[in-house]
Amino acid sequence: MAVLVIAEHDNKKLSSATRNTISAALKIGGEVHVLVAGAGCASVAAEAAKIAGVAKVKCADDAAYGHQLAENIAALVVSIAGEYSHILSPGTTFGKDFTPRIAALLDVAQVSDVMAVISPDTFKRPIYAGNAIATVQSKDKVKVMTVRPTAFDSAADGGSAAVENITGKGDSGLSRFVKMDATVSARPELTAAKIVVSGGRGVGSAENFKIIEALADKLNAAIGASRAAVDAGYVPNDYQVGQTGKVVAPNLYIAVGISGAIQHLAGMKDSKVIVAINKDENAPIFEVADYGLVADLFKAVPELTAAL
Repeated sequence: MAVLVIAEHDNKKLSSATRNTISAALKIGGEVHVLVAGAGCASVAAEAAKIAGVAKVKCADDAAYGHQLAENIAALVVSIAGEYSHILSPGTTFGKDFTPRIAALLDVAQVSDVMAVISPDTFKRPIYAGNAIATVQSKDKVKVMTVRPTAFDSAADGGSAAVENITGKGDSGLSRFVKMDATVSARPELTAAKIVVSGGRGVGSAENFKIIEALADKLNAAIGASRAAVDAGYVPNDYQVGQTGKVVAPNLYIAVGISGAIQHLAGMKDSKVIVAINKDENAPIFEVADYGLVADLFKAVPELTAAL
């Protein structure tokens, strides 16, 4: 039995979510192989080979995989799927893009957002926006899974796996890369940050979000937001934390002007320490907060920033 982990990367560096996914794969048992598909991605394959527990790295270096289009990646994975009992990807935007396609092509049921491995065929995953945990058993010959990165520790270096160069079917012709509109920021990446400061509808406007940015700058923190703040146009949607946004588990999560709807809590309640600032003492966010401050955020946040 061998387990395949599909690496998330930018053709230069391995994502932190891939290391978490490798930790999940190691709990399943058997040899762990990592697939690095990209263009000019030899350095990523070399980085993956150094991770403890990885037995082999398969590197598909081809222009067709440069932008990791779901159609091309899925065809590549299906072509080598017969060698594996499990195929894992991070439960990020990257993994959620192509993993359902792989499962459909293999005619198996995908297991999504795995947060614990009970045995090679039994896993735990959240349902109802994280309000309940389901234990599911897969009887499929090949188990195709996405892994919740925040539920597993990051795999450390210490390995020396062999790197095998492979070729796939190249460009499927079903889609093409047009352009990428990415938010460029000097702040830490949201899903990997140790500190996150998030603002909600209570912040009131895009202009007022500057007080969130000032606090985040003092703490060298990433900036997040609730769906309400994103829908209102205060910040771009890649700031969104929650069930339909990004899942984070930093050492410190500061929620400012966020009421705490279950959809938002699903994306941040695994944070080590949660601080909530809200003028409504009955806000649901206080039920999960380690520290709660009932106060006007427009007064409390600038005072906190100044004190820091």
